[in-house]
Amino acid sequence: MRLLIIEDELPMRTALVETLAAEGYRVQSAADGLRGLEMACTEPFDLVLLDVMMPGLDGYAVCRELRKRGRDMPVLMLTAKALVDDRVDGLDAGADDYLTKPFSLRELLARVRALLRRHERHAAVPDVLELGAAKVDFARRIIVGNGIDHSLSEKELGMLRLLAAQPGETVTRERFLDVVWGYHAYPSTRTVDNFISTLRSKIEADPANPLHLITVRGAGYRLNPKS
Repeated sequence: MRLLIIEDELPMRTALVETLAAEGYRVQSAADGLRGLEMACTEPFDLVLLDVMMPGLDGYAVCRELRKRGRDMPVLMLTAKALVDDRVDGLDAGADDYLTKPFSLRELLARVRALLRRHERHAAVPDVLELGAAKVDFARRIIVGNGIDHSLSEKELGMLRLLAAQPGETVTRERFLDVVWGYHAYPSTRTVDNFISTLRSKIEADPANPLHLITVRGAGYRLNPKS
């Protein structure tokens, strides 16, 4: 597995490189956001560890640009900013997880392993998922149906990937929060219901009577690819 570390502080960057290399990962690093973005967009990496507070191009901007360019490798943000709003900003920028400094190396390694496992499962999802008249194009991050293109947010894309990875099986609300939101200060499970409602408006011919995004009462949702 190839990992990229984008971190401007030399002691932290060196410690991360040595720790991850000792675990058998192939590690490269960049000392600023601009160089890190260039490397992440031109070389194949399985995961990016991204510092937030950097001069010039900060971590939020790097992550947004990665997603804009279609780079879907997991991104683990590393920062001393610990407020909930800061975590939300990072996740909304497209990060998969958020780790606050100072952190233990054991927790860092555990989160890296978890993100790599999730990404491997996502790799099994087809590039295009057909749901009746609608087509979900994961690479282009859009839903095409009835001549209308609907863009997909990072959370919507993650939810559909999770459902598509296990069609016909129930995905609980807690599972959505764990995998898609990726941090432990969970929003309300009602958040999941709201996102499903938005996805139905983009996918279902009749959102009030869905054929593809099915509610499993008291548990969560399942995907029915065939109508």
